[in-house]
Amino acid sequence: MLQTEYVAGAHDVEKLDGRDLPLREIDTALAFNDGQRQVEQDGARQHRKLGKMAGERRVIGADLERAWSHPAATAATRKRVLRTALNEIVVRKEGPVLNMVLHWRGGDHTALQVTLRLNAAGRHHWPPEDTTALVRELARLMPDRQIARLLNRSGKSTGYGNGWTEQRVRGFRNHHDIAVYRDGEWAERGEITLDTAAQIIGVAKMTALRMLRRGDLKGRQACKGAPWVIKEDDITAFATRSPSKGPVTPNSAQRILEFQ
Repeated sequence: MLQTEYVAGAHDVEKLDGRDLPLREIDTALAFNDGQRQVEQDGARQHRKLGKMAGERRVIGADLERAWSHPAATAATRKRVLRTALNEIVVRKEGPVLNMVLHWRGGDHTALQVTLRLNAAGRHHWPPEDTTALVRELARLMPDRQIARLLNRSGKSTGYGNGWTEQRVRGFRNHHDIAVYRDGEWAERGEITLDTAAQIIGVAKMTALRMLRRGDLKGRQACKGAPWVIKEDDITAFATRSPSKGPVTPNSAQRILEFQ
């Protein structure tokens, strides 16, 4: 490190390490030394900080297993643990085999190999496309538990041939980015049920159902057993029309009695 032996005040030459140098060169050298000293100090502080962080990681790492296997830990909790501990996952697919390398924060690596389960045709065990579209529509009408019951009554099965449960419907929705049902969705879209429609027009539920099937009322049904969805505007417009003079359900076998 450069040290000043003699400062010449207003003179433009200073003796430094036995050499005569112009003042601006001395200032440059001293500034360089100050910068180098600052870098060394910053490096020492960064080293201490990294050491502290490494110690904290070791403490957290010791608690990961306990957090993972805790009775109160949910699937969402374990996902957060993985996102925190993992840096990236590298996947290489070779036929039905997935070769994965998990890169953990801190530098460790874990190699995993997963074999995909395929059906006889060599395809993944996914439900048919019509089931996916059906679940997408039913998710706007009812909660997951009711969707599972309706799918089972309709004879729909999962990709592995199993029956549907609330958990399986939820997992299926999440995989296909289908939002969960919310209370109040019907009203937000201006839709009503068959029961409500029957009350508005003042008829029995079965009468309103026959009117839907005949086309007197507009409505839609996702599948057999699913609730009828009717636009509130359509039922209001129907209710304001003049009532029919004939019977609600025409029957050719009925006769008209004329009284004199």
